[in-house]
Amino acid sequence: MFMPVLVFAAIFYYAPIFGIRYAFYEYKGIKEPVFIAFKNFEKMFSMQGFRAAFRNTLVLSIVKLLLNTFMAVVLSLLLNEIISLKFKKAAQTIIYLPHFMSWVVTASVFALILSPTQAGLVNSLLTRMGILERGAEIYFLGNKSWWTPVYYIINVWKDTGWGTIIYMATLSSISPELYEAASIDGAGRFQKMGYITLPSLANTIIVVLILNLAKVMNLFESVFVLQNDAVLRQSDVLQTYIYYQTFNSGALPNYGYTTAVGLIKSMVGCILVIACNSASKKVRGSGIV
Repeated sequence: MFMPVLVFAAIFYYAPIFGIRYAFYEYKGIKEPVFIAFKNFEKMFSMQGFRAAFRNTLVLSIVKLLLNTFMAVVLSLLLNEIISLKFKKAAQTIIYLPHFMSWVVTASVFALILSPTQAGLVNSLLTRMGILERGAEIYFLGNKSWWTPVYYIINVWKDTGWGTIIYMATLSSISPELYEAASIDGAGRFQKMGYITLPSLANTIIVVLILNLAKVMNLFESVFVLQNDAVLRQSDVLQTYIYYQTFNSGALPNYGYTTAVGLIKSMVGCILVIACNSASKKVRGSGIV
């Protein structure tokens, strides 16, 4: 039963590792690869586009991770306080639903909601409230100042509900006797949350953060479907940078150069996970590895 999974992993995860050697070659199209040592890496670090994409990847990924984790914890705590079981299940279902929408559908929905015309819900409301004048609508997804905050909001809306599943499972495992003992000692709701609930969630939060750090450099789909030429400098990340260098560069793609970018991306992700795991060992006395 394990063999199909093993074969799949070997073909799609481990076999491509041998392609790393092309990071040290100039490999354009169907031409024979030419060994050039570290010239691809020298070119990479001299490219302003790469430096901007690297910075955007770290900033967008880490801020998104922290925001999603914070909101997932807050929502879990709020859901945990709901007494009515029916209302609690209904609220959980509504919060989970956005996760199952593809990013293409999500981008299409928010493109309509944030449309820079009176047909857009947000601009229409701002105009009716007197905040904007008619004809001065904001193109949120094409505005350099607005794109990043809007990106964070969309990600929180889509992914927070799924994150609450893990924290709700942890909350359900906390012994009710702890809360009963705290009530007898005169502890209020917020004191119970501060001294029982949050400490019980701490280990789960740290483990989730460490595991998600492994994916911070793999940001692609959520950015790709929301970006456009007007905000490319603010939204270009390493994965989209590799994509454009390969398919939209206007010249024969250099697979050696894009392989070098991908190798650096993977190395940085690995370093982040190891660093976070080491910090966890110092703070908690144990890591997940």
